[in-house]
Amino acid sequence: MTVVPRLVLSAPSSGHGKNALAVGLLAAFAQRGVDVAGFKVGPDHVDAAYLGLASGRPGRLLDPRLVGADRIAPLVGHGAAGAGLAVVQGSMGLYDSLTGRPESESTAAVATALRSPVVLVVDVAAMGQSVAALVHGFRAYDEQLWLGGVILNRVASARHEELLREALDDIGVPVYGVLRGHGLPSVLPARRYGAVPALARTSEATGAVHRLGEAVAATVDLDRLLGLARSAPPLPAPPWSPEAGREPAGPRPVVALAGAPGGGYSHPETAELLRAAGAEVVTVDPLHDEALPAGTGALVVGGGLPEAYAGQLSANRRLCIAVAELARTGRPVVAEGAGLLWLARELDGLPMCGVLDAVATRRDGLVVGYRQATALTDSLVATAGTVVAGHKEHRAVLTPRAGARPAWSWDGGAPEGFVWRGVHASQLTLHWAAYPRLAAQLVDAAAEAATDPATARPGGVPA
Repeated sequence: MTVVPRLVLSAPSSGHGKNALAVGLLAAFAQRGVDVAGFKVGPDHVDAAYLGLASGRPGRLLDPRLVGADRIAPLVGHGAAGAGLAVVQGSMGLYDSLTGRPESESTAAVATALRSPVVLVVDVAAMGQSVAALVHGFRAYDEQLWLGGVILNRVASARHEELLREALDDIGVPVYGVLRGHGLPSVLPARRYGAVPALARTSEATGAVHRLGEAVAATVDLDRLLGLARSAPPLPAPPWSPEAGREPAGPRPVVALAGAPGGGYSHPETAELLRAAGAEVVTVDPLHDEALPAGTGALVVGGGLPEAYAGQLSANRRLCIAVAELARTGRPVVAEGAGLLWLARELDGLPMCGVLDAVATRRDGLVVGYRQATALTDSLVATAGTVVAGHKEHRAVLTPRAGARPAWSWDGGAPEGFVWRGVHASQLTLHWAAYPRLAAQLVDAAAEAATDPATARPGGVPA
């Protein structure tokens, strides 16, 4: 049994301040010397990156749709190994689900699976004693849920705070913090910049996290909150682990993972799976590095690479040429999300790597949602007919949407993605922890291509 002090931070709905509060809590505890770990419910790479920056260890996503409900507790046990506190930031409202499956995919379902206390963040700017009815309703709605207390945001005055505390005391709900005025400062970089400021550890991002930590430390009872987290029972499952490491027959192939000093644009488990499969994983920064790491045998570009940096991606011509040459020689290249756009001929009229004969244009509308996809072409990612769960979030539309050998199909959509030589490129992002064989297949293909590039036949499947 794995003991992990933990709590889930949620809210009645979006907009109550739980994102800034989660980041601030991690930063505040870290500043006190507590080893902390941050997790985000759902597919949001941006929130996870800032949780990672605040905690000093990778921020991880807990998404029941992408990894399966049975992997949630094991992933927390793995990601929080040795930590004195794990903070799980919820998504939307406590009982909400993008897919209409709150019983299995909501923040409440994750909290129940983790046997974790929930702290509800409530914006009370326009609320008085009714806060008690609201909180009581959330506590009573699901008898399996453990609502441990609340943090009140945007409290107007000392008198307002007194009214709120009295109402909550009547129903026996502890108050762990009170944020006055406008709540926590709005200091995090704009979301259009994606995870880059956090992963690049820019002064703006690190300064924002520090300010949030100071604000939380001044308004939240950290000792009582830590006591609540320590009251959680052992996790109900052993920690997740990458597949057993295995050394390839030859030298360890170098797999370049697109990212920045603070981590990759992929889920942290991707790098861990690749290392366990025998690869030497080296980060390459598409925005600044002008060459691939020495000896690169494969490239992975995760779904966290944002579209907003098209100008910098295009300007880095030397790296674009190196990526195109890597793909031309049959080395494995897996690109997800906006990573596909980097491989295209151009994005918004700007030249990209030119690996794929396709043009991308950004539009105002955001395409976002889960897809149950079926592989249409044998590749190093999946054999034809394999069904996977993935997530899409992008503004750019690709023309054509798919190559001669498409990657995926799903209900209500035309075939999507490109499979060419060792390349698998798609705007669909997978969580590799749900498909651990993917990493082993990529490493095997990289090792084989390194000994004889001619063995990589079209479709990406080693001969």
